[in-house]
Amino acid sequence: MAPPAADATRTERHRQPHSPRPVPPHRFPGSGADLSASIAVFLIALPLSLGIALATGAPLQAGLVAAAVGGLVVGRLGGCPLQVSGPAAGLTVVTADLIHRYGWRTTCAITVLAGLAQLGLGCLRVARTALAVSPAVVHGMLAGIGITIAVAQLHIVLGGSPQSSVLANLRALPAQLAGLHPAAVSMSALTLTLLLLWPRVPGRAGRLLRRIPAALVAVAGATATAALAGLALPRVDLPSWHSHALAGLPEGPVLGLVTAVLTTTLVCSVQSLLGAVAVDKLVAGTPGLSARVGRSDLDRELLGQGAANVVSGALGGLPVAGVAVRSSANVQAGAVSRNSTMLHGVLVVVAALFMVPTLEFIPLASLAALVMAVGIQMVSLHHIRTVTRHREVLVYAVTTLGVVIFGVLEGVALGIAVAVAVALHRLTRTRITRAEREGVHHVHVRGQLTFLAVPRLSRALHLVPQGAHAVVELDGSFMDHAAYESLQDWQKTHTARGGSAELTGRRAGVRIAEPSGSAGRHAEPGTDGPEGSAGCRCRPWTHWRNHQCERPQPAPPPDGHPGGALGGGPDGALGGRPDRVPDGAPGGGPSGALGGRPDGVPSGVPDGGPDGGPDGSPDGGPSGVPDGDLADPAVSEPSEHQLVRGISAFQRNTAPLVRGELARLAREGQRPAQLFLTCADSRLVTSMITSSGPGDLFVVRNVGNLVPLPGEESGDDSVGAAIEYAVDVLKVRSITVCGHSGCGAMQALLNSEPDGARTSLKRWLRHGLPSLERMADDTLPWARLSGRRPADAVEQLCLTNVVQQLEHLRAHESVARALREGAPLELHGMYFHVGEAQAYLLTEAGAVFDHVGDGGRVRVNPAR
Repeated sequence: MAPPAADATRTERHRQPHSPRPVPPHRFPGSGADLSASIAVFLIALPLSLGIALATGAPLQAGLVAAAVGGLVVGRLGGCPLQVSGPAAGLTVVTADLIHRYGWRTTCAITVLAGLAQLGLGCLRVARTALAVSPAVVHGMLAGIGITIAVAQLHIVLGGSPQSSVLANLRALPAQLAGLHPAAVSMSALTLTLLLLWPRVPGRAGRLLRRIPAALVAVAGATATAALAGLALPRVDLPSWHSHALAGLPEGPVLGLVTAVLTTTLVCSVQSLLGAVAVDKLVAGTPGLSARVGRSDLDRELLGQGAANVVSGALGGLPVAGVAVRSSANVQAGAVSRNSTMLHGVLVVVAALFMVPTLEFIPLASLAALVMAVGIQMVSLHHIRTVTRHREVLVYAVTTLGVVIFGVLEGVALGIAVAVAVALHRLTRTRITRAEREGVHHVHVRGQLTFLAVPRLSRALHLVPQGAHAVVELDGSFMDHAAYESLQDWQKTHTARGGSAELTGRRAGVRIAEPSGSAGRHAEPGTDGPEGSAGCRCRPWTHWRNHQCERPQPAPPPDGHPGGALGGGPDGALGGRPDRVPDGAPGGGPSGALGGRPDGVPSGVPDGGPDGGPDGSPDGGPSGVPDGDLADPAVSEPSEHQLVRGISAFQRNTAPLVRGELARLAREGQRPAQLFLTCADSRLVTSMITSSGPGDLFVVRNVGNLVPLPGEESGDDSVGAAIEYAVDVLKVRSITVCGHSGCGAMQALLNSEPDGARTSLKRWLRHGLPSLERMADDTLPWARLSGRRPADAVEQLCLTNVVQQLEHLRAHESVARALREGAPLELHGMYFHVGEAQAYLLTEAGAVFDHVGDGGRVRVNPAR
C-alpha cells in the first residue's frame, strides 16, 4: 500500500489520545510545593540560626538577620535556585575569632568587605576556580571546624562558658566536669536524645511525625520540659531591635583586617560553591526535578552570596553562606523553584518580629547541644573513607589539625601545601626495573614518565645489549617531551644496531609501536602471532568513535608515516594506531602524549562524518570502516574469539571501575526509574543515547519496538509481562517508546505482501499493522519532525509507529490503572536518527517530534 505524500500542513486534532488533559495554567507554578518546603526549611533554620549566633558570641538577633537575608537576597539573586543560605556552622570559628579580636561592629564591617570581595570575584567569573581546591582540604577544613565547635559548645552543655581556643577548652574541661550543672546537663541530654531518636520513630505514625524536623522537636521538647519543671537556666535573650548594633567602621591593624576579609571570603565562597554542586547532585537524583531546575550558575551564585554578605553585615548580621542541611531539606521537601528559599526568609522575618516572647523561653544549653551535634556531624566518616581510598588521608589530617590548632586560614594553607607536595611526589615517583627472561630484555616503567626520571630511564635502556630484543612496558598515563625524546633516540639507535624494540602498555601484549623493519617478526606475548587479540581498538571509558575491533595491520614504513615506528604519529605521539595505545592512557594529545590524535580521537579514524568517512558517507570511503563490520571480513576471527576477548577486556579494564556500583545494586535490588521499550537494532545503544548506567533503565527490545495490544488472539505475553512487571513491581515513573531511523521492521512492514508465507517475522509484524492504518488515515494528523518533512515513507512509518504504540501501551491494564489512579507515571515517545546521532521527543504539539539539543530544552509530552 502506497502511503500518501507527507503533508505537514494537514489539520491536526486538538488532542491526541495519549496527550495529557489540558490543565489551566497557574500564575505561580509549583507554589504549593514551594510553600510547604519553605515551612520545613524555616523550622530547621530558626533554632540553628540562634544556636550558631550563640556559638560565635554574637548577638542572637544576628543569626536571624543572616537567615532572613540569606533567604531573600541569595534566594532572589543566587545561581542555585534550591540552595538555602544563612549563618553556617562552617563560619562559626572564623566569626567567633573575629568578634574576640575586633568586636562585633568591626566584624560586621569585615562581613561587608568580604561580600564586596565576593562580588568582585563573581564579576571576574572565577567561581569554578574554587572547585580546584582538593576535596581532602575542604573536608579537613570542615572537620576541623566541627571539632572546634563541638569542644566549645561542650562547656555550655555542661553549664559553663567556653574559652577562646580549642586547646584552652581542652585544658579547662576537667574543671568543668568537676563542676557540672545538673539542670543544663539534663536539658542538653534531652535535646541530644530527641535529636537522635526522632528520625528513627517506627511505624506509620513515625512516617508522619518524621516530617517535623528533628532540630525543632529537640529544642521545643527541651524548652517545654524546662518551662514545666521550672528549671533555673540561662535562656535566649533577644534585646529590643532598637538597640541592635549595626556595622561600624573597621578598627584594627590593616594586615589583620585584610587577613580577616580574605579568610571570610574564602570560607564563605568555597562552602557556598561546593554546596551548590552538592545541590545539583541532589536535583539530578530527584525524579522529574532536573527537568524543571537547571544546573547552577556558579558565578551568579557567588554574586548572590556577595550581595547577601554586604546586606547582612550592614544590618548587623552574621556572615552568610550556603548551608547543606537546609538545602538538602529544601530539595527533599519538594521545592521546585527559588520561591521556597525566599518564602523561608519571609518566615524568619515574621518570627524575628512577632515571636520574640516565645523564643526567649529556649534554654541556651539546648541550643548548645544542637550546635554541638552539628559540629560532630561535620566530622564525616564517609569523607574519611573517601580520602583514605584516594590516599589523601595525610592532606585531610594535616588540614584538620591545622584548623583545630592554628585557625581556619592557617589550616587550609597547610592542607593546600601538603596536597601540592603529595601531587608532586606522585608525579616524580617513577620506578624503573630491568630484567631478562628467555633472552628478551624487559624494562618496566611504573609511574609517570617525566624529565626527572630520564637519567634513570637512560641508564636502564643502555644496559640492554646491542642486537637484543627489548620490551619497554610503560605503566603510566603521562609522558613529557623529554622522556619521549629519550625513548625515541634510544629506539632509533638500538634498531640501527640490529636490535628490535617494542613499547607496550600496562599489560603485556598491548603493543604501542613496532620497531623499524620488524613488523610481523615478533608475535606479541600471549597471542598466536601478529593476528592475535592485541589489535582490539575498543577501550573502556574512551571516546566512542569507530568503536570496533580490527586485526593489527603490518606497520608501514617508519619515515614519518602514521602508524609506523616510534615517532610516526602526529605531535610526536607514540605511533599512529589506536590499537597501540596502552590501557589507561589518554586518547591523545600534543607534546608526546600517549595516542595519535591531539583531540583524543583514535588516529586510525579519518576526519569526517559520524560514521567515519572523510565526507561523512556511511561507508567511510577507502580508509573508513563499514558500519557494523570488521575491516576485512575475509580475515575476521571466529565469533567465539571475539566474545572471549570482549569478556576478558571487561574483566580486566571495566569490571574494577563498576564493581562497587554493581555490588550495591546486587544488595539493594534493581530500582529503575524508566521502562525503555525500543527496537532490537544493534545500532541503538540505549545506555549511550540516554547517558544512563547500571540500574537506571528497565529495557525491553524487540523487532520494530512494538507494543502488542492485550488479548488472547493479538497479545504477546513477553512484552505484556515486562510492562506489568515494570509498572506494578518496579514502580517505574516513566515509559518511553523509542523508534529509530532506517528501521528494518518498518521497511518489511511497508513491503509485506498479504498472501506471503506466514513466517515468524510476519506473524510478529502483524502488531505493526495499526501503524500502517494510522498513516493511511486522512482524518488523523501525520507524525512529523519539527522543522522538516520525513525523508521517505519508511521514516514516516517509523514516526507514526511510535505514536501508535503509545496508544497500545495505554490499553494495557497495569498502565491504564496507574494513570487512572493518578500514579506518578508518564508516557513518552522518542525517535532517534542514527545517521545524525540526534534524538527527538514527542512534544505537547500532538504528533510533532522536536529535537533535543545539548542544553536539554524541549517541552516533552508526559502523557498522563
